[in-house]
Amino acid sequence: MRAQATEFLRALRRHRESGASGASGAGAPGGGTGAGASAPGRAAPPADDVDAVRALRRAARRISGTLHTFQPLLDASWAEEMRPELAWLSGTLALEHAYASRLERLLQALHRLSGSAVFPAPRPVGRAAATVPAGVPAPARPASSDRGSLTVGAAKAGALLDRQLTLARTRAHSTALQALGSSRFHAVADKVALLASEVPLRATGRPDRGPAPAASASGPGTAPFDLRPLAAAAEERLTDAVTALPLVAAGSPYNAQALVHGLSPDPAPHPQDAPWHQVRLLLRLHRYALEALAGADTGNTGDTGDTEAAVDVRLLAAGEALDRHRDASEAAAAAAQAARTPRIAPATAYALGVLHADQRHEVEAARYAFQHSWRKEPIRLP
Repeated sequence: MRAQATEFLRALRRHRESGASGASGAGAPGGGTGAGASAPGRAAPPADDVDAVRALRRAARRISGTLHTFQPLLDASWAEEMRPELAWLSGTLALEHAYASRLERLLQALHRLSGSAVFPAPRPVGRAAATVPAGVPAPARPASSDRGSLTVGAAKAGALLDRQLTLARTRAHSTALQALGSSRFHAVADKVALLASEVPLRATGRPDRGPAPAASASGPGTAPFDLRPLAAAAEERLTDAVTALPLVAAGSPYNAQALVHGLSPDPAPHPQDAPWHQVRLLLRLHRYALEALAGADTGNTGDTGDTEAAVDVRLLAAGEALDRHRDASEAAAAAAQAARTPRIAPATAYALGVLHADQRHEVEAARYAFQHSWRKEPIRLP
């Protein structure tokens, strides 16, 4: 946790430095993350700012996951107050990238389904997108000789998805800027700064040694708590959730129930996807618990020459499959939502329906890839 807190602070410093260099004179809290950073005519901020925001989100997500797994060992009031704030931060910072990736995925799928060999140029992702003034149309993508292979319905479907998801991404970008300049974010950053130097452990959790200050308990090489039972509980929750999945039916080439539900008037997510999303979250918590155990073992043995934990190839492959599952299911939901737009042409609705079916097939393929990798024996690489 202390290492992730340090990474959070390092990413915050990078974000402030890149924000200040990208928008000189901006007076918003957080070093240039206010409205001046997106004023018309300013140069695009450096790509390091986007990487810094991504590192902020990653560190916040890992700290939150560690709090979830090892909360019985931590100060109860502090952990209960910290977890929702970290979840709010990581979720807010993830929205803009999610919308941009979803749009790129859907446009590429449209070109692939219509027989085009050239993919559309993606719009700028991150703070660079904020340099485009409001109301100004996006730059035209370069024309290609294969443009004519797009049907009228696919072209209009792509334009509709572009408008809807770009608007959502712009709103998410504004929300992220407001969050990074808010007093709520600064309060989270202050707590993470304290976490980098002292982990607030539960003082009554040392039955053999009696109460001890959190500072001494969190020092290097002094692991007063046994992390293995809680890590084993996280693995057991993951195993139970995977056991409840219909792995035998995973990878079916045609899931008519999911296809019909996606194009129905009900905008709610399909209930088939929820258990898979839950397994993805539990798998992530399990990986974070393994990293915490590896870090504790390294501190106990004093071996500082090799601080990297062993990588479980099976868990990595399963995690990648579940990430693809989430991306495909959310892309299918976006295509279905666009198909519910009033007064669209039948050809456009047809193209969106084909796109929705294609993404649902990607969902089934990701489920098959997960069950294929999960049933393999664990393979660990140094």
